[in-house]
Amino acid sequence: MKSQDYPLSAVPLSSRKTLFSLSWVLMGFTLFTATMFAGGKVGIAFPFWPDLIMILLIGNMLLGGYAAFLGKIAFHTGLNTQLLARFSFGRLGAGLVDLVLGLTQIGWYAWGTAMLAVYSLQMMEVPSESSHYSLYLNSIIICVGMAFCVTAFIGYRGLESLSILAVPLMLVFIMISLYHSYETSIMATFLPLSSGSSTLSYSMAITLVFGTFSSGATQSTNWTRFSSSSKGAVYSSLLAFLICNGLMAFVGAIGAYVYGEPDVVKVLLLQDLFWFGCLMLILSLWTTQDNTIYNFSLAACHLFRTHNRRLWTVIGAGVGIILALFRIDQHLVEFLLLLGVFIPPIGGVIIGDYFFVRKQHYPQIDCFFFPSINIAGLGAYFIACFIAYVSPGIAPINGIVTAIILYSLLGNWLRRY
Repeated sequence: MKSQDYPLSAVPLSSRKTLFSLSWVLMGFTLFTATMFAGGKVGIAFPFWPDLIMILLIGNMLLGGYAAFLGKIAFHTGLNTQLLARFSFGRLGAGLVDLVLGLTQIGWYAWGTAMLAVYSLQMMEVPSESSHYSLYLNSIIICVGMAFCVTAFIGYRGLESLSILAVPLMLVFIMISLYHSYETSIMATFLPLSSGSSTLSYSMAITLVFGTFSSGATQSTNWTRFSSSSKGAVYSSLLAFLICNGLMAFVGAIGAYVYGEPDVVKVLLLQDLFWFGCLMLILSLWTTQDNTIYNFSLAACHLFRTHNRRLWTVIGAGVGIILALFRIDQHLVEFLLLLGVFIPPIGGVIIGDYFFVRKQHYPQIDCFFFPSINIAGLGAYFIACFIAYVSPGIAPINGIVTAIILYSLLGNWLRRY
């Protein structure tokens, strides 16, 4: 099933990719606009040095380390997140993982599709009171919603081709924007200062930086399973989730300092770089949207036990377009971010199972008998979610660490009986 990207089996060595290839795909995924908004919220709350820099560094080091652990597992097994969940959650229990990850991804797809449509009309200065506004908006949603899924429909090769083109361009646009920001006298005035208008604590700030993309990091195995080496999986994860995600958060913080606007697209427009802003908007959303719907297709394939990933890519895009047409994006972001608290413990359970229960050895998935329910996995997951939701500190990290510890204890105990 090479053309379908192996949704229900391990990626064979003959189909593995290099560090260079993986890095483009993962960098394209992490160059995401929502990360800039998180950086902007943190940026206005703390002095630039050393507070802001330390918060961004700690948050992204944690995120990169988490993705790197999962990347190492994905390389050794060749399995995606859903298949890995069979070992730690059970054959039926993994269905919960499919639902949580799949619904989250289709929600983000609807959000990104609607966002591009709204931004496009703003850039074309079409007033929302116009009688034709809804017609224009819905037309753009349908067109871009269909376009976003094309590279995901092709598969890994399509994601890679787009990222190789888009990532260098986006990095150039970001560098140009930062240079313009540096030249302004406003930046020189505000960088050493804190606005004092925010009550964000350090733990809340790190949670924002880590949590915004923690659900994406949990599903990074969907790409790192293609790695041809352990170092390739680890280094590409660090490059994307530590460096690129950190860069986007930093750009958002600088935009908030200088222009009162964390979004690099709007900053480029304020800097009279209209066409750069247009391209940045399209590329930054497309390289994340196609990865998002690709994640959904893998979750759906596992849930319904089918190899037809391309069919579910199209179905998922259709559902996302419908949700976007109903403007569910206006009511969905808080819910999706809440799910971000409940997704990282999935990765924690998988890490605990692979490293501390099965000692880095999984049997072949096609000859392994999976129990219907893995009590240790489900129990550790639900307790970790509760701890992450109610405990102070860095919620996603609390959830991941709790899941690792609980599953390691429960899993080893149950295996004795």
